Amino acid sequence: MEKRKQNDDPVLSVGALTTLIKDNLETAFSAVAVEGEVSNMKMASSGHLYFSLKDREAIIQAVMFKFRISALDFDIADGMKIVARGAVSVYAARGQYQLIINSARRAGLGDILAMLEERKRKLDAEGLFDPGKKKSLPRIPSRVAVVTSPTGAAIRDILTVLKRRNSGVEVIILPTAVQGEGAGDMIAARIRQANRMKLADVLIVGRGGGSLEDLLAFSDESVVRAIAASEIPVISAVGHEVDWALSDFAADVRAPTPSAAAELVAESRQTLSREVEQFKVALESAMRARLEYARLSLEAFSPADVETRFMRIYMPIARRFDEARERLAILVRQRLQDAGHRSAMANAALELASPRSILERGYSIVRRASPHGNDARQGGSALPDEGPAIRASSELQQGDSVHIIFSTGSALAEVGEVSP
Repeated sequence: MEKRKQNDDPVLSVGALTTLIKDNLETAFSAVAVEGEVSNMKMASSGHLYFSLKDREAIIQAVMFKFRISALDFDIADGMKIVARGAVSVYAARGQYQLIINSARRAGLGDILAMLEERKRKLDAEGLFDPGKKKSLPRIPSRVAVVTSPTGAAIRDILTVLKRRNSGVEVIILPTAVQGEGAGDMIAARIRQANRMKLADVLIVGRGGGSLEDLLAFSDESVVRAIAASEIPVISAVGHEVDWALSDFAADVRAPTPSAAAELVAESRQTLSREVEQFKVALESAMRARLEYARLSLEAFSPADVETRFMRIYMPIARRFDEARERLAILVRQRLQDAGHRSAMANAALELASPRSILERGYSIVRRASPHGNDARQGGSALPDEGPAIRASSELQQGDSVHIIFSTGSALAEVGEVSP
């Protein structure tokens, strides 16, 4: 019988095998996103958070270090479903793999927000949120219909505010479920009923605060369409000031709370100072929204990065401006020098061409003398230059009187002989 050959595979130590596993796992799963339920959560004295993530099929240990926890906008607790992003590592001392979490968010919220954003874009493209279609609230409404739960806090707040303000407004309650399956269709039906029966001058649609999931009925497509089609002006009053639903965009007026909606329907009975106060609240809300938007927009940029981006844009412009300014200065100086040179040459040419300059070079002007030329020889004043200048000897005859003008002074002479 042939002997079995001895296995020649290398023998690894536990540490060496664990290192191989660690290297392969950490390379293959360096960036993963895992959804699961938190259990066995424990906060260490160091500030690090240890817990397990589990579902129906498996469980994995997880750790989130202290400096990562401070970036969360919620508190992790047992039983909470989260989506964790991080890397898989191996804790060699226990031979256990674990998830090192860099960031986390509550599970489901991201999907809901994405769904709401997609629905918002779709309905907005249809013109359901068009600001130009918004209707104004009546100045003095006599009847207000409220679509909400008859047992919820929202209707109690609305009735309390209206009673306190003593507006005398008649209130009709249109009861409906405000969350859960079928709530959206019921809310839409109540809105259509109010319009069909012309029950009110103003319609308030809303509920008290709750989670994003609790408020989903007011983002139902049927509710948005019913509000947009309503002939009665609609006030959307969903949750607290920080809450929102798609009904806010379709409604003619969005109130931050049900109580604020009650204040709006009685607003026309208040003084101008109250109106100014309302404008102040709206402005502060808009400013907070803009500041929050600006904060979120700038969150991804460090001050140094912003400065670097600015300098990359500014420096080439500044350099081109400086170079253009220097070229302009040089051009102006050259133009001034050229103009000065041409002016000097023109002055010199004019000087050379002037009669006085010609006379100073030894020439003289001969004119036919005035008929009264004898007065000059008898001590009279110098003769005026009345006669024409003599250009040729043929213009003179013997005995003619001529007036000779020199550079300095003049003389009267009689022609004794004429030569051709």
